[in-house]
Amino acid sequence: MSVVWQQVFSLDARYNTHRAKNHPNFRTLYIRRRNQLLREFGTNKDSVQWKQYLKIRSYLLQMKYGTSFDQISLRRQSARTSPESTITHYSESETNTKEGDPKITDVSMKTIGRSNTIAENYAFVGVHHIFDQHHAAVTMLKFANNDRARLCCISNDATVSICNVLTKPPRLECILKGHRGAVTGCDWSASNDLLVTSSVDGQICVWNTSTHNCIRSVKDVVQAELLSCLFHPVNNNFVVVSFLLFYTSRKYTVSFHIGQSESTIFEITFIFNEVKAGNAKGQVEVLNISTGIKQRSNIGGRILSLAFDSNGKILWAGNDQGHISSFSFDIKCGKLSKCRKIFLGTSAAITSINWRAWISREARDPSLLLNLSSNSVRLYRVTDKGLELRRNFWIKHTSSSSFIRSSFCPIMSFRKGACIVTGSEDSSVYFLDVHCENQNKALINKLQGHSSPVLGVSFNYDESLLSTSDQQGLVIIWTRATKAM
Repeated sequence: MSVVWQQVFSLDARYNTHRAKNHPNFRTLYIRRRNQLLREFGTNKDSVQWKQYLKIRSYLLQMKYGTSFDQISLRRQSARTSPESTITHYSESETNTKEGDPKITDVSMKTIGRSNTIAENYAFVGVHHIFDQHHAAVTMLKFANNDRARLCCISNDATVSICNVLTKPPRLECILKGHRGAVTGCDWSASNDLLVTSSVDGQICVWNTSTHNCIRSVKDVVQAELLSCLFHPVNNNFVVVSFLLFYTSRKYTVSFHIGQSESTIFEITFIFNEVKAGNAKGQVEVLNISTGIKQRSNIGGRILSLAFDSNGKILWAGNDQGHISSFSFDIKCGKLSKCRKIFLGTSAAITSINWRAWISREARDPSLLLNLSSNSVRLYRVTDKGLELRRNFWIKHTSSSSFIRSSFCPIMSFRKGACIVTGSEDSSVYFLDVHCENQNKALINKLQGHSSPVLGVSFNYDESLLSTSDQQGLVIIWTRATKAM
């Protein structure tokens, strides 16, 4: 029944842009009220009635607005999707390494006590709130560290927004304006007092999250496209940024003579590097925001994703050519040293990287979670020899320009099973059990509230809320289903 309820809400969201085109506030109020009514009065209805209601409402909306169901566009770009698309799974063998168990927190124990199965733990079906302040794709979401309420959203409309999702009602705190191109990355500092953002305009901005002012702006002499950014987890003076330069060298020779004798001729050759399309060089740069000192390392391709381990000693970087590289980071001087470069496959842009020390009692080894544009989400075990594939989940993801992202669920599972969540191009959000031996049962939940490719996903630290964003700029905050007493 809950899946049909989400399909009804998805249908309303798809057609919402056609209502009162000159009154966006009314559209926002309408979709919020629809969500409230569906949630309050639809929980006890028979699924057969829901399906009949969905069929009739779809027909009436199509007759009213004259637009077919599969061609609805919320704002700008249309994305033909199929909400009933399926997902298949492939698995690899599992092994365990020795690593100590982290401390069990009170929050995780409370969550564990709520239900007996992993499916019940991740039964996110209710819509807590909807934000639509952006007018282009929201490519990344990130909750503040150890904070249940504050959420950062970055968008291709060149703005950054900070929302508080736990006020009554949830509210938009601010919209940060300073970039002139699509914002490509963001990260909170350890104490959440600073926020760093990067953009294709070649600018790094550091924002004070209390005053909402830009306190530092760094722009390269050559205006390169910045593709992602990250604070160092231990020393927030260091910011790691990936960018793309196009070099073409040209030589100019100048001849001249001194005095009246033409036999004395001097020639000087100048070599200029011009920014041109055709010879791309992807680089990772470490910037000390206190001193302005920069250090760079070449990788190649468009570096779309970055991730540190918890100690900040190893940096992982993935590009659009299917290569993932690891670097050793010297925290004393901020220098990167290349370790390994691993090829994961052709036509496989790596759009997201997540590092985790361990996932569950069945996987107590460091792991990497990757999204690749070869229709897959992959879980790798990090070993001394490199990466070892543990799971390969197939989702719809074919375009390297669709920055599909995934996330480990923040609270570790102390029973059999562990969960990841990912977006997809079929407008759905998938919850996947990485330890499920039955491949057909690995999918434990599927959310269908979006009407365009789902790009960003982010949990708050205690898993009470999940945020998802799509290519049309819609941000949905999901809440866990409550068990009937």
